Amino acid sequence: MESSQKLYETCYMRVYSYVMTLAGAKDLAEEITQETFFRAIRARESFRGDSELLTWLCAIARNLFHDEMRRYARQGYGNSAGRSAADSIEEIPDPSAGPMEIAADKEDSFRIHRILHAMEEPCKEVFELRCFGELSFRQIGSIFGKTENWARVTCHRARIKLQERMEKT
Repeated sequence: MESSQKLYETCYMRVYSYVMTLAGAKDLAEEITQETFFRAIRARESFRGDSELLTWLCAIARNLFHDEMRRYARQGYGNSAGRSAADSIEEIPDPSAGPMEIAADKEDSFRIHRILHAMEEPCKEVFELRCFGELSFRQIGSIFGKTENWARVTCHRARIKLQERMEKT
């Protein structure tokens, strides 16, 4: 396994991006990402090399996120620390677009995130990992303990559901 510093430098942004797709809140994503690296470094001897290092880190992060959500639920807080992914996305408008195009893009983006927020698991998480986390289907399958083909099919189903729901609204 790489040195702790090298591991952190090479994987931090990808793990953080993945956690942001789950958490939707910057502070929570940073906290979970830090804890992910802390635990990975502490348990580096348990990494068997059966998967890529990034996949192992994302699995740790996913488990930490779900633990955190269970803790929030027990304490009576809302999901994702009271914020959704749509609340945390910073939209940067295309400078060449006019005000009408910018408004339409923002509205479409908001609709997509509302639909994703309501989508059932695992479709929602697989779609977010692929589109926002930029993970490969092989990595996504590994995180879920499934095959690359399962990840492809699940992502395809999520896209179809998203398109169908976009047409309805």
